[in-house]
Amino acid sequence: MNTKTPLSEAFVLTGAFWVICRNSLYLTQLVERGLAILVLTPESYRQQVEEARSKQDSPISQITDVAYVEGSLDREASFNPSVVAAIQHWRTRYRIVGAFAVGETLVEPTGIIADALGIRSPGLRATRTCRSKYLQRFYLNAFSPDSVMVPPEQRHSIRTERLAYPLIIKPATRHSSSGVISVDSSQQASRALADYPAHETLLLEQKIVGQEYSVETLSQNGVVIFASATHKVTTDTHLNTFVELAHTVPNPDQNSTLLLEATQKVLTALDFGDGIAHAEWRVDANGRPWLMEIASRTPGDGILPLYNLAYGQPLEPVILRIMLGEPVALPASRRIARQVYLEHPPGILKDVHIDWPGVEIVWLNDNDPWPVVPAGEREDEPTLRAVFVHKQRGDRLEPLRSSEDRAVVFFIDARSAEALDRLENQVREKITLHIEEHHD
Repeated sequence: MNTKTPLSEAFVLTGAFWVICRNSLYLTQLVERGLAILVLTPESYRQQVEEARSKQDSPISQITDVAYVEGSLDREASFNPSVVAAIQHWRTRYRIVGAFAVGETLVEPTGIIADALGIRSPGLRATRTCRSKYLQRFYLNAFSPDSVMVPPEQRHSIRTERLAYPLIIKPATRHSSSGVISVDSSQQASRALADYPAHETLLLEQKIVGQEYSVETLSQNGVVIFASATHKVTTDTHLNTFVELAHTVPNPDQNSTLLLEATQKVLTALDFGDGIAHAEWRVDANGRPWLMEIASRTPGDGILPLYNLAYGQPLEPVILRIMLGEPVALPASRRIARQVYLEHPPGILKDVHIDWPGVEIVWLNDNDPWPVVPAGEREDEPTLRAVFVHKQRGDRLEPLRSSEDRAVVFFIDARSAEALDRLENQVREKITLHIEEHHD
């Protein structure tokens, strides 16, 4: 007689711990399903994780087990051994029925373990290619700007005077716009190349001038079942960096159809299976879409809360149903929503104030779940839904070189793009950042 105890069913979430915190609805949904929650996150987050799990009133306390893995974002495939070792241990204790990369950090090893375990994922080609900027240019050349890949051993031999300017320099494996800059001359390029760590692979590519967008898609069994375009504003309009300053969902201009068609072709080329994709595009003056990059995970920043505001339904439960092989359906959009990051001068953050009835500023810690930004009704007047501060009083604010440098964001929605624009200007006038000039 077989008396072996059945293994508990479990779902694996992977990524930087603060990203998992930000999207805590995944946790509450898995708890409701009675699934054990297993989290894979880099070793550098150990203290944050343990502090957060000790708070009994937090959804973080519902995590069943955490494995801390070693690796580095700027070194390819460096997390893979630790992730596989953790899954080897867990598979003796749990029956893993699903896995999902909430953030960029562990996308590739998540694809590997899903393939090995026979559970749903975007697929090996998609997860590997989406994690590498140079593989995206290789696999998706038809959609990409001209680019030159520079492996570490070839950096010293690059003839920068032979390149066409302006161009973009990108580290191949980082994320959050880290290290991505625009250069206008051979001299600038040579100086910039010397500043990157010697082991990093770089891309030197044609600079595409034009409006930036992203496209979020949900795929199931290789079929796109939902797609929506997001309008973006980035710092490259006035600086040589590419930090995102605003997102609008759904995109209000005429390029949505063009972008959705192009993204479908990219997903077909990647043989994308199950999950969410986040593709970033620019449309040039001739109306041609150019793929900047594509990720096979949840979009960053506050794009998921924007979908809740615009569609009246959060995407997180839908994503989990896809990863568990269940049928899904989504409604049409009913409002237009926007998040806006405020630019700031460098200095010491002393305080943030807003003069807006009924709205209080929320100061966020990395290891605290984001508050839910509740969706309103279809016919609501234009509404300021939330203001978050991602830094703490006394923190030093740096120039905006990557997403991590941003400090204050607000969320708004309305029935039309025109009303949304007016509301954004009104809110900007009512928020004050108190910053003390700092001298080294």
